[in-house]
Amino acid sequence: MELRICHLYPDLLNLYGDRGNLMTLAVRARRRGLEVRIDECRLGDPLRPDVYDLYFIGGGEDRQQRLAAEDLQGKKAALREAAAREAVILAVCGGYQLLGHYYRPSEGADLPGIGLLDLTTHHPGPGAPRLIGNIVIRCPLLGGATLVGFENHGGRTRLGPGARPLGEVLSGFGNNGVDGTEGAVVGQVYGTYLHGPLLPKNPRFADHLIAASLRPRYGEVRLLPLDDALETQAHTAAIARAARR
Repeated sequence: MELRICHLYPDLLNLYGDRGNLMTLAVRARRRGLEVRIDECRLGDPLRPDVYDLYFIGGGEDRQQRLAAEDLQGKKAALREAAAREAVILAVCGGYQLLGHYYRPSEGADLPGIGLLDLTTHHPGPGAPRLIGNIVIRCPLLGGATLVGFENHGGRTRLGPGARPLGEVLSGFGNNGVDGTEGAVVGQVYGTYLHGPLLPKNPRFADHLIAASLRPRYGEVRLLPLDDALETQAHTAAIARAARR
């Protein structure tokens, strides 16, 4: 079996080392004997909706996010088609915001999203505090297991009725610092503010994404267990740090 991954805007939306999430997916897949192919798709490149099992978008600064937002409109139909055939789409931070209907910055015009996730994001203004720090959420997709990460965002995201949260905030701010939700899920489309090393800190979520990515082409795939002793230590340490905030 082969896991085919498309990394969107690796030169623009990789502010927090988001590429490390793809490295985690590749390592965990290869340790199980899977072939892995990772292609990059940049501004102006065509996007094939029928080639990849997983599409990934990271986060970036305002200027880079605006460039990506404009280009993403030309890739909207392809990503919608990919989502319809249940390819996995994972987006973090700025990429997450662009999968919604729009992002309203503190200054300037709205950035259009592509509406794969039923959500909107507003920045409350330059005087509003950013939502920064370690975060822990409880994830129903993983039977209530915890996900840990680091968030740093000015936008406040609110979900519509067509999306469900990725998790319930146990420590941290989440989507907007108010309603206790973090991230969003629609089908196999996932968005989150847990940027940086999301998947290295959360190997169980990484495996969930690998299995979901392979399912459309290969059916249900039972992944062999791996020795996650070090990853579990990192996960536990991150929870302890979040508790000290």
